[in-house]
Amino acid sequence: MHHRHGLLRTVEAWERREGAPSPLGVTWVAEYQAFNFALYSRHATGVTLLLYAADDPVQPIHQVEFDRLANKTGRVWHCWVAGATVHDACYYAYRIAGPDDPAAGHHFDPQKILLDPYAPEVYFPPDYSRQACARRGATDGRAPLGVLPTPRQTLLRPSGRRPRHTADAVIYELHVRGFTMRANSGVTPEHRGTFAGLIEKIPYLRDLGVTIVELLPVHQADPQEGSYWGYMTLNFFSPHRQYAAGDPLEEFHRMVTAFHAADIEVWLDVVYNHTSEGGAGGPTYSFRGIDNRSYYLLGSDGVTYVNDTGTGNTLRTGHAAVRGMILDSLRFWAGTMGVDGFRFDLASIFTRESDGTINQNNPSLIAEISLFGHNSDVRLVAEAWDIASYQLGRGFPGQTWLQWNGQFRDDVRSFVRGDRGLVPQLMRRLYGSDDLFPDTLEDAYRPYQSVNFITAHDGFCLYDLVSYNHKRNHVNGEHNADGSNDNRSWNCGWEGDTGAPEQVLTLRRRQIRNFCALLMLANGVPLIVAGDEFMQTQQGNNNPYNQDNELTWIDWSAMERNRDVHRFFRMMIAFRRAHPSIARSRFWRSDVQWFGQGARLDLGSEAAVLAYYLDGRALDDDDLYVMINGGADDAQFTVQVGQASEWQCVITTAASTPDDIVEVHNAPRLHTPDIIVAGRSLVVLVRRH
Repeated sequence: MHHRHGLLRTVEAWERREGAPSPLGVTWVAEYQAFNFALYSRHATGVTLLLYAADDPVQPIHQVEFDRLANKTGRVWHCWVAGATVHDACYYAYRIAGPDDPAAGHHFDPQKILLDPYAPEVYFPPDYSRQACARRGATDGRAPLGVLPTPRQTLLRPSGRRPRHTADAVIYELHVRGFTMRANSGVTPEHRGTFAGLIEKIPYLRDLGVTIVELLPVHQADPQEGSYWGYMTLNFFSPHRQYAAGDPLEEFHRMVTAFHAADIEVWLDVVYNHTSEGGAGGPTYSFRGIDNRSYYLLGSDGVTYVNDTGTGNTLRTGHAAVRGMILDSLRFWAGTMGVDGFRFDLASIFTRESDGTINQNNPSLIAEISLFGHNSDVRLVAEAWDIASYQLGRGFPGQTWLQWNGQFRDDVRSFVRGDRGLVPQLMRRLYGSDDLFPDTLEDAYRPYQSVNFITAHDGFCLYDLVSYNHKRNHVNGEHNADGSNDNRSWNCGWEGDTGAPEQVLTLRRRQIRNFCALLMLANGVPLIVAGDEFMQTQQGNNNPYNQDNELTWIDWSAMERNRDVHRFFRMMIAFRRAHPSIARSRFWRSDVQWFGQGARLDLGSEAAVLAYYLDGRALDDDDLYVMINGGADDAQFTVQVGQASEWQCVITTAASTPDDIVEVHNAPRLHTPDIIVAGRSLVVLVRRH
């Protein structure tokens, strides 16, 4: 059978009787009004397809017991089912027989109802139960089922022009549900918390100036697992049903089309390193019961699940079948749904060979994904670390990938909170982190491969970063033991909000402006988190992974209370986008000159101030002069380049709105080269050509 992007193109005569081994999953063949089913399982001894009517997810209306001589090719079991014979069927699943030998890594149980890993949509029966699926024995009516594709869904394709942002790229990380769940989001009630709800907020995002939305995981997760963020994936081919007001596939596709029409890219945070089945004692929904040894990485004993992800299991990404599934999933989301980029959670897991050893030279999956990214013109972004391996920068073998730069986060946080002796580190981060992404002849990295961020979904949000010295995670139910203790936060002299003096609240606003300004002034690609632009708080919880409530849902009334901070973010993003000399395809090199308060730059252990001049002529841009005072006391700087009257002051983070940032045509000119920069603040000057 010949196919392209999962669609059957030609069908051999015998395949209309026996089915075809490719593509995997269920495929509607319109020409013959039939379904083709294909499932990988190396160690199965028998497979039965079950088809269910819409009104009865317990008793199948049709069963196909596969004949290994006719319905098995290599490691793939397959069959052909005429649509007319099962016209009442809506859902499907499998029973799979094989060795029930946990000591050999097998967990086959023909009583289990098993979800197709390639299902285009997942249905949860009324009596669905994670606990029941974790027990031995039958799970009829208790397990998730696949949804048969509709003819309309098979016709989905990307539409319109796909945007692509480079120097003006600004990433906005958001949670589909949390972004619009509150009534004060202004979203139509029936669209709150959905892909359709995001469409209604596009005008807000356009006004803010972001050019890329990065959605926290949208693959179908287990609704009873307890994770709000979505990092416990059940199925890699279907959108999370709870994020849709209507048909999930069509609504997601419509959302992507709307973002593209607004010139905004859509990136997905994807989790191809583990599944929601967890470790020993976890539920058997799909992978564990289909072929546990093929899908999961097991320890040297062949029994214990390797837990380098911290979630109970680790996908065996060195195995050909798992690699194929991941690539097929990526092709679906990019080729069918129009997604522009992928941020890979714990991407260092992809360096695991099939036996679990780490290969940082030429792991197959990273090479295959790299080729996919090149051929599909999509962006690839790595979170290049996991529990057992830290590969940030040159250590990660995806040489052309972008990477989340955790070192940028740590160094900038430490400098802004007042740690001394970090001037060299701040210089590195502003320059584009060439220590991590060197542009040597051998390596030839580019600064835009560094995704710079101060905050992300995990850890303190920006307001809490300047309001709490200690995490407050008790509500998570883990006795405050979860979440990082290395937050590099500073509460500005008062823990939390209750009773905080006015001068503390004022300083917190200044610190937030400092973080925003440094992020937007740095070479690389900046990422901000939804709500940080108007001081959303999570009340000190730095790991609200299980808080699907108003603690994590964006409170849009905060924007009304904090319009000054929102204005600063919006104008700072516009400033960055207006100055292509900041975000370049190459490092600044000879176009940057570093200074201290005067000509001499102090790189010592007590240093806390620096300045730099960025020549913009190579990109037909204005020149910038930035003065940064990380100390608590005011400091006098002397501009070292040009005449004072040539420079205009556009950003002063110590000032209140509207003087904190102004349009250049309204910016005052300097009368003297000497400038007082208040403690814990920065000043940006512009010289126009």
